[in-house]
Amino acid sequence: MGFSHEKTMHHFRLTEDGGSIEAIANDSADANSRQEIREHLQHIATMFSEGDFNAPMLIHARTPPGVPTMKKLRHEIRYRVEDLPEGARVRVSSQNPKAVAAIHDFLRFQIQDHRTGDSPVIAKD
Repeated sequence: MGFSHEKTMHHFRLTEDGGSIEAIANDSADANSRQEIREHLQHIATMFSEGDFNAPMLIHARTPPGVPTMKKLRHEIRYRVEDLPEGARVRVSSQNPKAVAAIHDFLRFQIQDHRTGDSPVIAKD
């Protein structure tokens, strides 16, 4: 990862059109962590949009569910980085139902593997 796990927190959210990957600094005054998060998530969004999911495979030591379909349908998935006051998020969305299902599988895996306590239920936009 491009930032400290001790100084930050991950969140994964499911939405009707996909979901989001969020990282925030635990200390709102930690400008260094905020910048590292923003740079890392920009890098992740670029990699994922190109079908490169090596980062999650290295972290989890296996291919997360949803990745094969996300790679195959990469041209139908949009990755948009948004700054948050304490960090950033990558909004992952698609109009293709198969891509959305794959995004949900990927995010649910992240919730379980990272033990974030985030809801695996799709939130209404």
